[in-house]
Amino acid sequence: MGKAIHRYGLIQNGDRILVGVSGGKDSLSLLHLLHERSKRVPIRYELMPVYIDLGFSSGRTEILKNFFAMRGLPYHIEFTHIGRRANSPENRENPCFLCSWERRKCLFHLAHRFKCNKIALGHHKDDIIETLLLNIFYSAEISTMVPLQTLFKGKITLIRPLALLEEKKIERFARETALPFGPSGCPSSGKTKRKVIKDLIEDLSKRDHRVKGNIFRSLSNIKLDYTLLKK
Repeated sequence: MGKAIHRYGLIQNGDRILVGVSGGKDSLSLLHLLHERSKRVPIRYELMPVYIDLGFSSGRTEILKNFFAMRGLPYHIEFTHIGRRANSPENRENPCFLCSWERRKCLFHLAHRFKCNKIALGHHKDDIIETLLLNIFYSAEISTMVPLQTLFKGKITLIRPLALLEEKKIERFARETALPFGPSGCPSSGKTKRKVIKDLIEDLSKRDHRVKGNIFRSLSNIKLDYTLLKK
């Protein structure tokens, strides 16, 4: 994580960082690592964990309240019905898109409210790889998540400090440190296009272990002369 922070210039002295916590292994590992790192590095930054309750009655709210309080972190719980709306009968075609869109808007509003100049999200290396293929297969574009993204004319910056870490390593870390991660309660979990892509990459990687790494490295090795860019 430190390597990603330095390589992409993710955190500077005086940053106030809203950390989006979903209750899963990735976001809890991110918060844990950023909190521990803040005690050792020569710069000062503040963390503001935020959990958006999607309305699934998953029991995550109380668990996370205790997790934040034990670390002495200020926090905010935002109660919503985003998840239930996104998975309603009227929106069966693409519940993940609506849920993600509404959660992102909510985080932007809360960052403004709590005067945070950055939002840290728990997306990792596998997410970046999967998003590239998702966008190619289903959106007909070559794009993915990036470790650093400035929005609203510089007022908010999205950072992804786990960008160089594989999901399996994060999961092992979360288990070894006994982080209280658990399921979100979302009825669409495991039934998404992202799961299809994840399984595809996993299958290809069993045949050639270089596949996943090659996809990731290709994002920094784009040969524009061999693309169909419009003139």
